Amino acid sequence: MVIIKKKMAGLSQASLRRFAVRAIEAAGITGKVNVLVTDSRELQELNRRFRHKNASTDVLSFPAGQQVAHELAGDIAISAEIAAANARKLGHSPVQEIKILILHGVLHLAGYDHERDNGLMARREAHLRRAFKLPAALLERYAPARQVRVQRPNKSRGI
Repeated sequence: MVIIKKKMAGLSQASLRRFAVRAIEAAGITGKVNVLVTDSRELQELNRRFRHKNASTDVLSFPAGQQVAHELAGDIAISAEIAAANARKLGHSPVQEIKILILHGVLHLAGYDHERDNGLMARREAHLRRAFKLPAALLERYAPARQVRVQRPNKSRGI
């Protein structure tokens, strides 16, 4: 389910829902994923409440507990305002940026953790980004090249 609370030109629930379904399938997630696109103030509140960080951020992921993981994989919250600002800086559309953030959040729900996995999430995200024809991935933009080398995936592996 995709819920858009913050209106943005070109942002369609149906289009984002279709993308989210593709990303969820590609990540191997079987449970339901809720995606909330809202404003920075709400992301700041969620970040403060659940991560004890009183700052807004572009995307947050909230995995469901193991007992319900087959039904609900978790929730993703995205700041439409930060997504739009990042898109402007990087020269692509806000819709593409939101798709990048959905993909990033979905990979977190699938168990990836870019802070601890020595580039595994970055490689998977880069592979899926190329498969979905999306511009530079979140981790590619922020990680120094010497720390995270994004390699072409083995052709035998599916997306």
